[in-house]
Amino acid sequence: MFDALDISVSALTAQRIRMDTVAGNLANAFTTRNADGQAEAYRRRFVVFAEGDGGGGAGVHVGRIGEDPSPARLVHEPGHPDADANGYVRYPNVQVSTEMINALEAARAYEANITAMQVTKSMVSNTLRLLA
Repeated sequence: MFDALDISVSALTAQRIRMDTVAGNLANAFTTRNADGQAEAYRRRFVVFAEGDGGGGAGVHVGRIGEDPSPARLVHEPGHPDADANGYVRYPNVQVSTEMINALEAARAYEANITAMQVTKSMVSNTLRLLA
């Protein structure tokens, strides 16, 4: 029974990291400069899940956080300080609507795992009550 709780906890952790990644993407949706101050558009990040028991226990784990290789959005804004010679600004490859859907999906998965934990807790409690 405690394995079920461990699996749910691993899923909660994985979904929290996914939500943190989505939040970072939304926060940087219009960032046109890197940490060094150079004109370089932010790259969207995404979480890749890995199956458990590869040494980290049962459940799901974050295999890696990758960067989306799709090209930056070009927007014609000649007055922008980061505009190129043709007046185009490279904006991040972040689609706000896609990130909002990813956030909702992560939240629902998190809620489902909370429910699974509550059911497991109830089963353990009822089993102990029957044995007593």
